[in-house]
Amino acid sequence: MGDVLYRGCAVVDHATRSLAPDMAVLVAGGRVGWLGPAGEAPDPGPGVELVDAGGTTAVAGMVDAHSHLTLPGGSHWIDRAADPTGRLLAVAEDNARLLHQAGVRWARDVGAPLRDGRALSLTVRDRWRGRPGYPYVRAAGGWLARTGSLPAGLPVEVDDGDGLLAAALGQLDDGADLVKLYMDGPDRDTSPFTAGEVRRTVAAVHARGATVTAHSSLLPGARAAVAGGVDALEHGFRLDAEVTRAMAAQGTALVATLAVMESWETFAATTRLPRFASAEGRSALAERREAAHESVRLASAAGVLIAAGTDFGGGSLRANQLAWEVETLVTAGLDPYDALAAATVNGGRLLREPGAGVLTQGGPADFLLVHGDPLSDPGSLWRVWRTSW
Repeated sequence: MGDVLYRGCAVVDHATRSLAPDMAVLVAGGRVGWLGPAGEAPDPGPGVELVDAGGTTAVAGMVDAHSHLTLPGGSHWIDRAADPTGRLLAVAEDNARLLHQAGVRWARDVGAPLRDGRALSLTVRDRWRGRPGYPYVRAAGGWLARTGSLPAGLPVEVDDGDGLLAAALGQLDDGADLVKLYMDGPDRDTSPFTAGEVRRTVAAVHARGATVTAHSSLLPGARAAVAGGVDALEHGFRLDAEVTRAMAAQGTALVATLAVMESWETFAATTRLPRFASAEGRSALAERREAAHESVRLASAAGVLIAAGTDFGGGSLRANQLAWEVETLVTAGLDPYDALAAATVNGGRLLREPGAGVLTQGGPADFLLVHGDPLSDPGSLWRVWRTSW
């Protein structure tokens, strides 16, 4: 894409947590060459495309902090992990297109099926690196789980803390950017790994310059993961005040995926699957949904960094539905600014990428234009008009 001057758009002012209207953004050489009031915009000179962006808001390219690039999602999402390799790689290509259209610039892949001993997410990341129109990717390898926690053939299964450590280092040897621990065990009332076992693995991964995140939808696993010093919790559907205070104190982030349950709720009408459509299933979902919303509220009150993810592919959502998570965070009680920050600047902080999720003069020209104001109407994030990359 050539040099462009976007004139008349609004821009989110992070210093005041408000919207600055009637601004202009000059894109030059793939960077933000100028950002300020439209009336003060410099003469762009010949060869620069002029875009009337009135009525839109320029939003930093979003970060889907919990994704599964090689899987399609939907009501049978778990089954699809067994699809042939070629099919999963084709799904990833389709997901890249959906992410671009939805304004998602970064995807953090936190688990993929293994083929020939290596996670497909790493293959996809390597194929996409440097290709125009594709998202930037940070990828874990496979899920590291205690034997019996997930369907056989899906995770890397281990039987003890020694196995967990060896598997984590093996993922790094394969080229993973981060390590994903699966902290829901075969016994719902007991963490699959102790805090000491987690801590030992975290220390070894940190020594290699990588990070550790932990899937947690149950409180015992969350407690052990946080006590073990993980860098982030994924989902965190059942947290308490003690855990969230500990997360805030040590800098453990929460990657929220609340919209997964909104998706499940729709399956009560669109499928006959008992876990969604039966009276018992709907009741269990309602209780779980409220617990998840309360967990996000506790994390927010404690000062935990909250990033937004869809869990697309590894869960029921699709790759172009990060806006749904932002809307659901607002429904759960977050201020619209904080919900938007979860999908932008907080995602960049989680990735430790200074240029991710922010729109600043001199920074990368990775932003989208949406019709409307996401600080008063989070639904405007569905109305992507144009992306700058």
